[in-house]
Amino acid sequence: MVPNVLESVRLTLSAPNEGDETAIFEACQDPAIARFVPIPSPYERSDAGRFIHYAAAAWESGQELTWSIRSQGALVGMTSLRLNDDEAAIGYWIRAGARGRGYAKEAVSVVLDFGFAREGLNLARVEWRAAVGNTASARVAESLGFSYEGTLRQGIQLTSGRHDCWIAGLLSQDERKPSSWGEFGPRHM
Repeated sequence: MVPNVLESVRLTLSAPNEGDETAIFEACQDPAIARFVPIPSPYERSDAGRFIHYAAAAWESGQELTWSIRSQGALVGMTSLRLNDDEAAIGYWIRAGARGRGYAKEAVSVVLDFGFAREGLNLARVEWRAAVGNTASARVAESLGFSYEGTLRQGIQLTSGRHDCWIAGLLSQDERKPSSWGEFGPRHM
């Protein structure tokens, strides 16, 4: 599969490239990313290079589509879809200095548009998982209309081991309006 470039009002999403290596390395020094994203620890510069090569191979095979999120040319984060037939799992992170500006919501919304479009991936379902405690990620998923489905015991593998995780889903026919996960959702636990 050829990498797609996606755009929103403020962002350009494109496949990670060798020019991103330093920015990825620096972003992955952030303890919050290391806590919630399955990355090597400690994260070395060579890990960023390996990640870029992995992302290119995964695009080529069509198994996982990873985009660098850029604002005015600067890398502000990463998002990906791991594909499995007509469904996918979404992941994302935003570097520390770029958080709180709505970049994750904007980028993920564009990826969902592409994922659900008939001329895109024509997906039926996108699943979101995050380690219990990752409320920033939960807020993004909730704001995009994902329906909270529960907590999976040891349902996610991170660098520090297996952890309980929250799970939510979004179907192609869902309205994609902000949802309320109510008193049983992650922000209330």
